[in-house]
Amino acid sequence: MQSTRLWLMFPARLITRPVLWELAKEFPVVTNIRQASVTEEIGLVSLELDGEREDIKKAITWLEEQGIKVEPVEINTIEG
Repeated sequence: MQSTRLWLMFPARLITRPVLWELAKEFPVVTNIRQASVTEEIGLVSLELDGEREDIKKAITWLEEQGIKVEPVEINTIEG
């Protein structure tokens, strides 16, 4: 098992879509929202993904295919 923290940037067209629910249904990963800020124009989410390395990679690829920008989180930013 591996744990990965990511910043997800949602475009306006995806803000009302239950993307993280879909992700958890599609892939054997556990999602944990660490922080979130959502407006009508953009959604910014700090997400922790737990699972097997290959499943996490596939989940990230799927998120990007949906139009979500995915960046790694600097641990000190969220912990400090």
